Amino acid sequence: MGNTNSFAQTKTDLSKANIEKLLNEAYTKFKDVKEGKNADYIKELANVDPNIFGIALVTTDGTVYTKGDIGSMVSIQSVSKVFVMAQILEELGPQAIQDKIGVDATGVRFNSIVAVELQKGKEINPMVNPGAIAATSLVAGADSAAKWKSILQKQSDFAGRQLTVNQPVYVSEAGDNLRNQAIAHLLLAYGRMYFDPVQATDIYTKQCAINVNAKDLATMAATLANGGVNPVTKKKIVSPQTVQYTLPVMATAGLYDDSGIWYYNSGLPAKSGVGGGLLAVCPGKFGIAVVSPPLDAAGNSVKAQKVIKYVVEQLKVDPFLIEPKK
Repeated sequence: MGNTNSFAQTKTDLSKANIEKLLNEAYTKFKDVKEGKNADYIKELANVDPNIFGIALVTTDGTVYTKGDIGSMVSIQSVSKVFVMAQILEELGPQAIQDKIGVDATGVRFNSIVAVELQKGKEINPMVNPGAIAATSLVAGADSAAKWKSILQKQSDFAGRQLTVNQPVYVSEAGDNLRNQAIAHLLLAYGRMYFDPVQATDIYTKQCAINVNAKDLATMAATLANGGVNPVTKKKIVSPQTVQYTLPVMATAGLYDDSGIWYYNSGLPAKSGVGGGLLAVCPGKFGIAVVSPPLDAAGNSVKAQKVIKYVVEQLKVDPFLIEPKK
């Protein structure tokens, strides 16, 4: 049987030499960018070195490419939301997530209380705080300790190594997470919180404080790109179906208020965190991540967006870039 599609994907060069060349080019091109500033509403994040700049790309065959500062760790923050969503998708299935949380973009700020109130706790999305806290509350486990252990292990499995919590960031966030606690209680009032709201918020806060570097994030992205199997460790983390339902939510809500702009310019599902990490998934090909703490007004790493867009353009891997049939 021949290919019955009326179009073909643009040819791309994913050779070792080409990927290394592009990462070197991107690093040189953007290393001196001074735009953006560290998140400061979490006190510890303001203290992170703004010069950290690491790029990693992991292909679906498990080849790891890195450039720049791969040793320095930042807190994962909102990037963790992707992998908790994948975890509960795996446990409960896609319909449960649609029914119990919602998957539409809220159209308002990531920590909006108005969004919860307007929708009476429905359609709150796992990529923004209300939906993410609800997602954390849905993770299987008899008590808070069991749920936390399960989340940390799943994030570690995605990264291919045992991850740990950045304790100062956790303490800093736990000291002033009253808004998230308020969101959790409001969700409870609408029957959309599935565990104790104070404990669920605490687990969520700890989950956001997990320490990662660019290579960890790229491996996590590559696991999604590879249909749920970590291409480095070869361990199956989630099913292909879980990935199928995780990526569209990333695409529509992964970069806060600029999710549509990002998707328009890159075509790749992605997720950012205010710690300075940003990962993107090129399905079937690779995961890419950049760590650089200075953020733009929407809360997304400035350098990370520039690097990933550059690599996507040069490799011609935007899924919407289609070569007509001759």
